[in-house]
Parts: sequence; structure tokens; C-alpha cells
Amino acid sequence: MKYKIQDKAMLPGAIIIAGIMVAIAVVYTSPARQVQKNTVSAIKKQEVQQDTAALALEQAVIPSSGIPLPVVWGITGQNLIRSGVVDAAAFKQLYASRGMFTDEDQRLLFGTTTEKIIITRDNAGVLLNLFWALGLGQKSPILENGEMKDPRYGGAGNFASTGGWTLAQGKAMDHYSYHTFFELSKDQWALVDKVSQGIFRPCCGNSVHFPDCNHGMAMLGLLELMASQGASEQDMWKAALAANSYWFPDAYMTIATYVKDKGIEWKNANPQAMLSADYSSAEGYAKISSHVIQAQPRQSSGGCGVDAGQSQPVEIPKQQQQSGCSV
Repeated sequence: MKYKIQDKAMLPGAIIIAGIMVAIAVVYTSPARQVQKNTVSAIKKQEVQQDTAALALEQAVIPSSGIPLPVVWGITGQNLIRSGVVDAAAFKQLYASRGMFTDEDQRLLFGTTTEKIIITRDNAGVLLNLFWALGLGQKSPILENGEMKDPRYGGAGNFASTGGWTLAQGKAMDHYSYHTFFELSKDQWALVDKVSQGIFRPCCGNSVHFPDCNHGMAMLGLLELMASQGASEQDMWKAALAANSYWFPDAYMTIATYVKDKGIEWKNANPQAMLSADYSSAEGYAKISSHVIQAQPRQSSGGCGVDAGQSQPVEIPKQQQQSGCSV
């Protein structure tokens, strides 16, 4: 009986001691938990801010609404088909087989357009192919007298831009610098020559003056069409940067991030500088990319074969892989 009384007497004290221990534990663990909670909250806030900044930058570089180019397509698609540079059935089948041939594509290929071209994320691949065909087929002193004809490379047919064009009637080289879709004056050709030497692309180390891949040939076609319609040099630099940005979205998002870190907003960046070898060539871009944390990759038109959205690039025979931008 004595022991039971003592046990009962000790119970309240034990409860008090336990309460004190719990209180001490709360006092010592609550700050740690609060710090952890604050850290998680700060991380989430930073992630939201980074996502918001990335989306804003994306809208600046490749806006979802597109960027107008200072050029009208007109009946160029019809001319490409009529000349055989584009096999209409093959071209349409390339996209239709994937459910990607739109009403806009139909107009570009078969119709007449009177409004300026707007390049977007959706039509960048189609425009790449159409301008590629135009650059390949339009009679051009750059193609006839430039680097493409350098004997060191064994002939103009040994490049991705020529061997890779599989949507023509007959062989691609049957159309190489063969057709006159529009006339350019001596001054207009001089302008194309000048600007083409200053535009590079992240897939290789050559300028548009050496259009050894589809992007280079497409850009040449775009420059020539703009020149034929009286575009200024500044218009050409701006349009070229827009086209390159949609054709290489990852690369130009990275370049835009780099210049933003230098305190320059993309809208204020000098297009001629952004297209130079220091930024846009494969070597220049690699240096810039090494300083920028890479974002999630986007769907790109960066392959050097015929572009059809999710399609695989066309394989080029090894003897045609002479350039720095082979498929």
C-alpha cells in the first residue's frame, strides 16, 4: 500500500516533466521547421520567377503570334512547282501523311498571297523548305561563282543543301541556279552578296554566302526574294534574325539569355551582331552556350534535312557529307 501511494504521488510530477520536455522539443524544433518551410517557399518562388522570365524571353525571341517578314510570297509556290524545283505531290504528302498540311500551306504552295509572310512556330518548318527550294533553284551568281563551286569540295552537288533536297522533280542539281523566278539589279545582287556574308547559323561554321546546308540555302532564297522586292539592308538583317530564331529556337533563346545577362534586352540587340560568327556560327554559339544554363529543349527546325515537324531528317550519302553541316 505504501508503494502505491508513492506511485500516485509521483504521477503528477512525471506529467509535468514530460510536458516540459515536449515544450523544450517544440521550442528547439519549430525554428528548424520554419527555416525549412521558408527555404521551400523561397525555392518555389524562385522557380516561378524563372519560369515567368523564361516565358517572357521566349515571347521576345520567338513570339507565339509570329514575326512579319518584309516580303510577299505571291505566286512563288506556283513557280516552284511549274519549274519542277518542288514536286507538289511529294511536298504535300510529306506533311499530309502526318496530318500537318494546313490551309496556309495550301495557299503558299498552290495559291496567291498578297500579304507579307508571318513566320511562326507552326509554319517555320514549311517556310524553311520552301525558301530552301527557292534558294536552290533561283539563278544566282553566289551559287555559280561562290564557295559552293570551289573545286576543293568536288562539286556543288556534294552538300546537304543540294543532295538533301529530295522534293524536286528529277535531281536537285538539275535545278541548281537554273531558274529565273525574279530579276535583281546589280545593286540588289551586291546587297544580297554583302548581307549573305554576314549571316551565320549554329549548325555549322559557314555564312549564307556558302549555303552548304538547308538553312543556308533557305536564307539565301529569303534574302534574294526580299531584295527583289526592294527590302533595305536593315530589313534583311532583322528578317534573317527572325527566321534563324524560329529555325533554331534553342540556340537563339540561349543567345538572348546571354545578351540579357549583359544588360541588353533582345529587342535592343543588334541583328547584324547577333547573326555574326561571334554569336551564330557553330563555334561562336558553342562559346556562348558554355556560359548559359540550358533551358528545356523546344521543337526545332535545326536538322539539316527536309523538315516535316516530327519527321526524321533525310540521310545523305557519305560522299555528299563534305560540309560542316551534313545530315
